[in-house]
Amino acid sequence: MSTKTPKIEQVLTRGVEKILPSKEGLANLMKKKKIRLYLGIDPTSPELHLGHSIPLRKLKQFQDLGHEVILLFGTFTAQIGDPSGKDETRKPLSSAQIKKNMADYKKQAAKILDFSKVKIKHNADWLAKFSHKKVLEVASHITVSRLLERDMFQRRLKQGKEVWPHELLYPLMQGYDSVAMDVDLEVGATDQLFNMIIGRKLQKIYNKKEKFVLTTPMLVGLDGRKMSKTYGNTVNLTDPANEMYGKIMSLRDELIMQYFKLCTDISLAKIKKLEHPRDLKARLASEIVAMYHSKTAAAKAEKEFNRVFKERKLPQVLPKISIKKKEMNILELLTKTKLASSKSEAKRLVLQKGVKIDGQKQKDWQKAVKIKKGMVIQKGKRKFVKISCSF
Repeated sequence: MSTKTPKIEQVLTRGVEKILPSKEGLANLMKKKKIRLYLGIDPTSPELHLGHSIPLRKLKQFQDLGHEVILLFGTFTAQIGDPSGKDETRKPLSSAQIKKNMADYKKQAAKILDFSKVKIKHNADWLAKFSHKKVLEVASHITVSRLLERDMFQRRLKQGKEVWPHELLYPLMQGYDSVAMDVDLEVGATDQLFNMIIGRKLQKIYNKKEKFVLTTPMLVGLDGRKMSKTYGNTVNLTDPANEMYGKIMSLRDELIMQYFKLCTDISLAKIKKLEHPRDLKARLASEIVAMYHSKTAAAKAEKEFNRVFKERKLPQVLPKISIKKKEMNILELLTKTKLASSKSEAKRLVLQKGVKIDGQKQKDWQKAVKIKKGMVIQKGKRKFVKISCSF
């Protein structure tokens, strides 16, 4: 276990939003003993993205200092639905959906964490065993007025929207995770601060122990909005190298330094020497692809990106889709090639001039397209499909 002040200082500074009750107190504890800490993730989606990587990378830093790290999967809390940041009630997930979503979580998180030094736990192991008596006991330690202080609940109440009892129970259940695992520290994104503070209180009550809280900043999406699959602005840890590189190159310029600071270990002093946004973005894209794939993959991705966007050539390798019909409506064609998830999305893409066929922009969403072998359909700037015929 490392007790060196500079290393501890670095871990508790870069990529850290807030430490409760104090940074100094946590630093002193880390010098005295091997602490137990955890990060909880509710399996609400099958893919982890760069936003998830920030607290995961923080966990890795504690791991490298020799502390005991736990990665907790919220197999019970995901069934309740975390209300954090939601102006509408989150739809609870079934056990089957949760199991499906988390099937590859370990494989994805292993791109960051060394799992030979990580304990994996599921909170259903203790929360699913709660009796009504136990739920009432835990609930007796927090007032309803305290739970309703949450900003999103206040917004809902002002808008005349409902707040449901199970949503009020969520922070109590997540908070009890700290008690069940008897941790010294919880790591999480800033939107989890309220839940983490509840855990601090319950840890004091049940285990007579101080629990520190460390929050990491929220990473906004490539377009400046909240990172969400709905907006299509995520960089997933499972993205192929070329796609990952291209996504980073589409990042808004004002977000470049934030991504460097939160998603890489590279010195910010070195980065500031690169002044042109495109050079900065290319360095960032290469750095991130190298982290989650390899340096070789990053170099190939950069070469392919320049081929398509600088030299205006087609990608060297195009996914192929076999079409059986000789003629198709353009909306049907876009859904068949999976460039659109629905005909309504396909129509929107055409109307927004986001579709090209053999280099020609498509404007008519009612167009009947004659299918030709080798025809290339392009969605936006980075999605290409080559047609092979089976008629």
